[in-house]
Amino acid sequence: MKPIFFQLISIFLLLACRKEAQKPAAGWVEISQKVRYKQDSKGLDLQSGKFQNHFETTKLPLKKVMVLNASLIGYISELGAEQKMIAVSSPEYIYSDKVLKLIQTKKIADIGNEQKYDVEKIIAMKPDAIFTNHIESFQNTYELLKKNGIQIIFLNEYEEQNPLEKAAYIRVFGKLLDMEKKGDSIYNSIQKNYNALSSSVKNEKSKPKVICNEMYGGQWFLPGGRTFAAKYFQDAGADYILKDNTDAKAIPMGFEEVFVKSNDAKYWVNIGPHQSKKQMLAINPNYEKLQVYKTGKLYTLTGRARDKANDYFESGVVRADLVLKDYIKIFHPEKLPNYKPFYMKELK
Repeated sequence: MKPIFFQLISIFLLLACRKEAQKPAAGWVEISQKVRYKQDSKGLDLQSGKFQNHFETTKLPLKKVMVLNASLIGYISELGAEQKMIAVSSPEYIYSDKVLKLIQTKKIADIGNEQKYDVEKIIAMKPDAIFTNHIESFQNTYELLKKNGIQIIFLNEYEEQNPLEKAAYIRVFGKLLDMEKKGDSIYNSIQKNYNALSSSVKNEKSKPKVICNEMYGGQWFLPGGRTFAAKYFQDAGADYILKDNTDAKAIPMGFEEVFVKSNDAKYWVNIGPHQSKKQMLAINPNYEKLQVYKTGKLYTLTGRARDKANDYFESGVVRADLVLKDYIKIFHPEKLPNYKPFYMKELK
């Protein structure tokens, strides 16, 4: 008995140590599994994936920032902190009317695009920090900017596979811009709304089958079963055709395979920016063979789109609750009889 007893104790201690190792280090505020920050008398440390930033206390809060991605602008706009942006890139992809007006009145500068940033202009403007997604091919540009004393904050929010963790990045912006209480309050409201909406359809017996995206270059890239899109479908009470998949990335599939899996699908969502169902056939005539194309309902993400800009990829990154509400309206319209989809648009 003693050997068995000690074996059980050893296993218990081993599991306990593993659990202890998984606990966040003291002092860190966990934003998501990828992002966290810690503040002490020496300043603030931010970890975002493999990237780290240190801000001395005297350098905070950030007062002049540049933003190189429309998705990150969504967080700043939600905070109402547009006046703290001094420059952006690729304004043609920005949806916010307020930000566009500030660009037009020269209060926010245009510093180029991903093809060619105006590095000299960036250095001359002396921003407190630049917010951007990390692009490996721009490493030399990043190093040049760092050598000129510019902080570059890499926030790859597109890698997050939980909609609420993606929304939680607003807490990082709130912390750095001296709007911590507002950032936390906005996130808590989004989280509360999201969870309430998800609970409203959790016990629905009818879960309509759904497919999403469409074909590109001969393949149909469907979100894996552990992606943020699949999470949205699950929380909106839908039966996603790849719900049992365990990948957190896009899965390339042929038309025939999607044809078989989507045989009894009722909804087709996240379609490209088409103007009509007929227009879709000009791109791929095979769509007409799909039962969901003939008898189901189809939705694009263009409810708030203008030229190259699409608010789904801007404010929608933050407002996970509104995105979920759109999906619930689509899959379970009886739950929200007086609600009109915000980001999504039915394709006729």
